[in-house]
Amino acid sequence: MIDTIREFFRSSMLPADDAPPQTRDRDLRLAACALLLELAHADDDFSGDERRHMERSIRRHFGLDERQAEELLRHAETARQEAPDLWRFTRLIREHYSLGQKMVLAEVMWALVYSDGELHAREDYLMRKVSKLLALDMGYLSEARRRAECTLELSDPPVD
Repeated sequence: MIDTIREFFRSSMLPADDAPPQTRDRDLRLAACALLLELAHADDDFSGDERRHMERSIRRHFGLDERQAEELLRHAETARQEAPDLWRFTRLIREHYSLGQKMVLAEVMWALVYSDGELHAREDYLMRKVSKLLALDMGYLSEARRRAECTLELSDPPVD
């Protein structure tokens, strides 16, 4: 496992044209998952709802099965804990994701933040910080937030 983490940091420092596509894709997935995990831990309570939401999102967006998603999350958690900051993760995404991909990631991030039913100040701060590091304008961040809120409202069961 530590070899995967070392490879991530070694390959994430390569110029974009030097990294093979499969390595870049793996590193981008790891970086996106590390950001999601950072958000999940922001309020000091990584709830079961947040975990389930993250696992479903990772499987759906990256086309992974349950085992692959668990392995990716395990590697991303190790990378998150060992990283001195978010810059390495956000730099990869900023340089390789299109605006549309960044919007989808922001929407998944907002949905994760709201999956426990609350928005904590640290989560809101972290979302704004990550959006700046991703070079995602505040208008786009607001749109992603609105779409995540709408999606969550549609998926909530009706109250009797």
